[in-house]
Amino acid sequence: MTADTNHDSEHDTREVATDGGMSDVEREKQVDYLDVEINLLKPATPFMRDHLRVIWLGFAIWALTTFGPITLTRIAPDVMTTQMPVIGFPLHYFLLAIVGPGAALILSVWYARKRDQIDDKYGIEQPTAAPEPTETTSDDATAADGGVSE
Repeated sequence: MTADTNHDSEHDTREVATDGGMSDVEREKQVDYLDVEINLLKPATPFMRDHLRVIWLGFAIWALTTFGPITLTRIAPDVMTTQMPVIGFPLHYFLLAIVGPGAALILSVWYARKRDQIDDKYGIEQPTAAPEPTETTSDDATAADGGVSE
């Protein structure tokens, strides 16, 4: 049995692309995001992959906390409609009224922290304040109403 060890075939025209030994941060700094195609199923850069992972995880948790109590009430109505001993409401009322909005609040804080961690990892800096307006020294400065001051 002979093995075909010839890797220089005429039909193989693929070109091997290397990253040049760059880190993810260095590679991210060279990416021109206006030229990158955005694909939610196959992110183009490591930053997009990390960010998309956070988004999908947050979406899964949100879907579970939002639709979980409703689905459980449909599947097991005896358990979900029993009165809670402490507050006297059915369990599904408590889950929908407290856990759903509470989970959304916790998820928003979690997302902000994870996004800050990703930004720090890739060296992305968010502006903290609006730039100071420059003073005009021209005599023909425009008035606040759009007219020219006299």
